[in-house]
Amino acid sequence: MPISATDADALDRADPLHSFRADFDLPEGVIYLDGNSLGALPRATAERMHTVVTQEWGHDLIRSWNAHNWIDAPTRVGDKIAQLIGAGPGEVVVADSTSVNLFKVLSAALQINQGRSVILSEPGNFPNDLYIAQGLQALSGGRVELRIVERERLAESIDEDVAVLMLTHVHYKTAAMHDMSALTGLAHSRGALAVWDLSHSAGAVHVDLEAAQADFAVGCGYKYLNGGPGSPAYLYVARRHQASAVSPIAGWLGHKQSFEFVDEYQPAAGIERYLAGAHPILGICALEVGVDLMLRAAPATLYAKSKQLCTLFAELAQQRCGIYGVESVLAADSTSRGSHVSLRHPHAYSIMQALIARGVIGDFRAPDILRFGLTPLYVGFRDVWDAVDILADVLRTNVWQLPKFQQRHRVT
Repeated sequence: MPISATDADALDRADPLHSFRADFDLPEGVIYLDGNSLGALPRATAERMHTVVTQEWGHDLIRSWNAHNWIDAPTRVGDKIAQLIGAGPGEVVVADSTSVNLFKVLSAALQINQGRSVILSEPGNFPNDLYIAQGLQALSGGRVELRIVERERLAESIDEDVAVLMLTHVHYKTAAMHDMSALTGLAHSRGALAVWDLSHSAGAVHVDLEAAQADFAVGCGYKYLNGGPGSPAYLYVARRHQASAVSPIAGWLGHKQSFEFVDEYQPAAGIERYLAGAHPILGICALEVGVDLMLRAAPATLYAKSKQLCTLFAELAQQRCGIYGVESVLAADSTSRGSHVSLRHPHAYSIMQALIARGVIGDFRAPDILRFGLTPLYVGFRDVWDAVDILADVLRTNVWQLPKFQQRHRVT
C-alpha cells in the first residue's frame, strides 16, 4: 500500500535524528536534495567563521598559529574524520583537494609496489579520479598504465601487473556500493594495494577502513560532511605504510622540521608528511563544524535512516512516476548502495530544471540522470514524499518542456 503524506509525517515524528534539522540553515520553501554534491550550511558555521576571521585572524593575527593552534588543524580535524571512516588517530589528515590528495596516494602506492605498473579501475568511475590516473600515466613516460575494465571483471583482472586498485566506494551516478573488504582482500592476495575514494560515502554510509585493511583513501569535505563549497579534502594512509611511502609533493609543512628552514627535504615521520603548503585555515575551521555535527549522531541510526529514505524515494518514484518513463537505477539491495537515488529519463536535464524552479533541488548527471541526495541529518520523510509529488506533477503537466528549462548552464 502506498505511503501517504500523513504516514511520512509520522515517520518524521518518530525519527531520532529529526532534531538535527534545526542545526542547519535551510531556506524556507526549499526541499534540498543535493547534499551529496554540496552539503547544507550548519547554523554554527557562520558564528565560527566570524570568530576565526575577526578574532583569530583580525585581532590575533599571525600569533594564532600558536595561540589558536592553527598549525595542528589538519591533524586535529583529520582525527575527527577518522572516527567517521573507521580509521585510527594519526591516519587521516585534512589537506588540499581530493584531486591533489588522490595524486599523492596513487603515487605513494606505486612507489611501494615498484615492481608493478598498472592502476586498475572501472569505466564510469568518477571522471576526476580517472583524469588524475591519466595524468600520472603521462608523467611516467609510459612506465605506468591506467587499465579500465568493467565492474564485473575487476576481480579477475587483478593480475601480477596491477600495482593498485583505484575505486570509488559509492558510485557518483548510480549509488552502487563496492564491497570494500572483499575487493581489498582480493587485491592484497594478489600483491596489489587498494585506494578508495570516499567522497560519496563518509557521513552517509558505513565505512570501516581498518576492518577492510584498506591501504589508502581520499574524500572531500563539502558533501555529507557539510564543510562548505571548495572545502578542504582529506586523505588516509594506513599506519603500516606511513614509514615507507612519501608524498610526491614535498612541501615544507610535510618536512620533519618545517621551521628549521633547511634546503634538503626530509619527510615527517607520520601522516603529516602528506601535507604540503600552508593550511587553508578558514576552510578547515568551517569543515570542523560540519564534522563535529556529524559526530553527534549515532552512526547506526544515521545509516539506517539513509537506507529508509532511499528506499522510500525509489518506491514512491516508481509508483507515481514510472508511467512517465522514469526508471530507477538504484540497487535493490539496500546494503550495496549509497545515500542518493538516481532516476533515468531521456529529458532528465529539463525535468531537473523544472523541479528546481518548484523548490526541489537535486542535480543532473549526463546523459540522462536525475540525482537526489538524501542526507540523513536534515532530509525528512515528508521531504521525500513532497519531492516525489512535485516530480509527478512536473511530469504529468509536461512543464519541463518550456523553453526556459532547455537552456543548459555550465554547472548541472
